[in-house]
Amino acid sequence: QVQPVESGGGLVQPGGSLTLSCAASGIFGIDTMGWYRQALGKQRELVAIISSGGSSTYASSVKDRFTISRDNAKNTVSLRMSSLKPEDTAVYYCNVRARLRQYWGQGTQVTVSA
Repeated sequence: QVQPVESGGGLVQPGGSLTLSCAASGIFGIDTMGWYRQALGKQRELVAIISSGGSSTYASSVKDRFTISRDNAKNTVSLRMSSLKPEDTAVYYCNVRARLRQYWGQGTQVTVSA
């Protein structure tokens, strides 16, 4: 089964930075790519998405702190996270939409703590 693969999670101090990456090998006709997150006891929520043309949308809670980018030739998407806060702690999931289907990665843990 084809599945995007995330990398780059970990532990970071408040105010720090971290970059997540996702590779969507074997998925064709990709439209949007993006990141969602799920904190313990909460519902999964949108963080940021980017279209094949480069248009991006951010959750209000991360706008001006996070930057999403993608490489269409390599089928990869990245999320640069800066000025991290404890409330950004969550499992981050890569989401890829292609040909009326969507694919989820297995998730990568991001913990923001002193």
